[in-house]
Amino acid sequence: MRKLPPLSALRVFEVAARTDSYVAAGRELGLTHGAVSRQIAALERWLGRRLFVRVGRRMTATQAARAFAVETGLAFDRIDRAAEACAGPAARRVLRVSAPTSFAMRWLIPRLDRFHALRPEVAVSVATVTTLHEELRGGFDVAIRRGVGAAGMQAGDRIWPDHRAVGFLAERDTLIASPALLRACRLDHPAQIAGHRLLSTETRPRDWTDWLAQAGLPHPAGPRQVFDHFFVTLQAVLDGLGLGIGPLPMLQGELQAGRLVAPFPSIGVTRPGTVALVPADADRTASLLAFLDWLVEEGARPASSIAAWPPSEPPRSG
Repeated sequence: MRKLPPLSALRVFEVAARTDSYVAAGRELGLTHGAVSRQIAALERWLGRRLFVRVGRRMTATQAARAFAVETGLAFDRIDRAAEACAGPAARRVLRVSAPTSFAMRWLIPRLDRFHALRPEVAVSVATVTTLHEELRGGFDVAIRRGVGAAGMQAGDRIWPDHRAVGFLAERDTLIASPALLRACRLDHPAQIAGHRLLSTETRPRDWTDWLAQAGLPHPAGPRQVFDHFFVTLQAVLDGLGLGIGPLPMLQGELQAGRLVAPFPSIGVTRPGTVALVPADADRTASLLAFLDWLVEEGARPASSIAAWPPSEPPRSG
């Protein structure tokens, strides 16, 4: 017979120690402050030692309690993974993901089949927002936003103090155009953009400024067209209305399919990487951890090389 502490008290303790707050634990578990306190007290009696001490007006976990909570959390993670493996099809889990519209359409959704092949019991529900900088609101398990780089997320903790930031995708902006537009009006040198209409986006105001600086060019005095969101600008580029600036590898699929062309891929502007944000008080379920691991793996996939422009043979229309 295993000599186990009361599991309900253990569950409350793990959340309280992880969040370092009785109030946050109660909010996550749907319990009152008094109920959390009683469960902690029951576990302390069972163990015969204090787990929390009062510091100012709040209760904070002792060093021994923090170490115990880490092991408890790992044990709960193993139980959760075992339960998912044992559960039948009816126990399908739903993972709610908030992502910018363009990113969801061009990068995330085309890859979801690979995640479903790995975790068929998990259904991913994607809700879109109109910009990478959209304010974080509740109702999601993972939010995808532009962050501080795909490596080292310590700065992300300062930007989103209530969320854990996991970097998974580097971003680099370059010039994009439709093949039809370039067949009608050649673009053999960056300076020739002066003869084209430049398409820009209100939510990405520095795209052209930074790219032109990287190319060593002044701002041309030619025609401009500004749209409110990038997915509208992208559609205008695809329709051949003008030149745009777009992020790689998000648009890799469009380039490989021949719907877009990157005339000067060596001229690019490195941008903050894309991150997955998880609420600090979220349950670390096996589904959530698997999805985060999958995002990192997908982000690390090597991008296919971009075909040179102009091609040796004219691209086929359609």
